[in-house]
Amino acid sequence: MRTEIVVMDMAGTTVSDDGLVVAAFTRAVASLGIDEDHERFPAMMDHVNATMGESKITVFRTLFDGDDDMAQRANALFEHAYGDLVAEGRATALPGAAETIATLRGRGLKVALTTGFSPVTRDSIIDSLGWRDHVDLALSPADVGRGRPFPDLNLSALLRLGGTDVRALATVGDTAFDVLAGRASGAGVVAGVLSGAHDRDTLSAAGADHVIDTVADLPDLLANL
Repeated sequence: MRTEIVVMDMAGTTVSDDGLVVAAFTRAVASLGIDEDHERFPAMMDHVNATMGESKITVFRTLFDGDDDMAQRANALFEHAYGDLVAEGRATALPGAAETIATLRGRGLKVALTTGFSPVTRDSIIDSLGWRDHVDLALSPADVGRGRPFPDLNLSALLRLGGTDVRALATVGDTAFDVLAGRASGAGVVAGVLSGAHDRDTLSAAGADHVIDTVADLPDLLANL
């Protein structure tokens, strides 16, 4: 089936992470008394790195053993810290990302950006890149119910952008959670990309149909299917 809608992850796929998630996490938990020398910090950081791509509030709920109040506090501090880093100009588009989006839309495809960040953080990144009119839709877990690895982000993009069939979806992301969400949504094309958190073996093991070096390779991949 011809692809109609492309759902693209943000950090690590179209937007350079450059250590921003780790830096924002470090600032957030330090505000809660857990600095880099704290005995809990290494295990927390291991979990953060292992769950790149997952909804951030879900990550914090796990880190704080289901204590929702602490998770909400930590998540708010994380979002504030990440916003500060974006304001410092540390969020940049990955090479070829803007051109890829323009190429796909020029072919008549709809493009949605998805992320595990809150809408406020997501929009601050999009605005800092000047992408407000560059994509058809941008979604966060707060907009749809659940984040990755659940299919909600992808299926919501399909519905909101008028897709005719889940097989007309193509998804691309740099983490196993992106791939799992693509598989769960029934997307016709589920691609992993090597510009971010996870390597080829991890993406393939999660169920990626294709693994590409960068998002710049996506237009050729879709054209040749």
